[in-house]
Amino acid sequence: MGLKSVLFVCVMVAAMGAPLMVVEAQLGSIGSLLSLTRIQGTVFCTANGNIGTNGTATPAFPNAAVQLQCGNGNVVSTATTNSAGVFSILLDPLQLLLSSLTSNCSVVVNTPLSSCNATLPSVGNLVSALNLVGMTFQGLLRITNIIPTGFMFQPST
Repeated sequence: MGLKSVLFVCVMVAAMGAPLMVVEAQLGSIGSLLSLTRIQGTVFCTANGNIGTNGTATPAFPNAAVQLQCGNGNVVSTATTNSAGVFSILLDPLQLLLSSLTSNCSVVVNTPLSSCNATLPSVGNLVSALNLVGMTFQGLLRITNIIPTGFMFQPST
């Protein structure tokens, strides 16, 4: 009688495990749909928007309007920097191909530099190309991480 109980438990465990394997296999096939693209960076209150040479004394650029622009300046997404100058833009990867993001898009800061420091220009933008830095996972969600390569001041024409 003990052997029948052990056999019954083994059969039940196997029967419960089979649907889990099917679910995992199905998630694998739609796993690419469970992903995001994150563009994240920091804007500093300097003439070029990058951290200063001494690093620690560089002020952040809070409340700056940041745009993701692709092609001929088409605005795809927007964000605002926080008090530490950090911005984050989340995109659905089906919206734009990764290769297009890194080759045909840029991050543009439209808020005048003079709004964070009166001695800096009041016209022009900070512009940066983008660079893929890797992927992270949060549970089943895959996040593709992209950062600005380095801002450059672009005077208005």
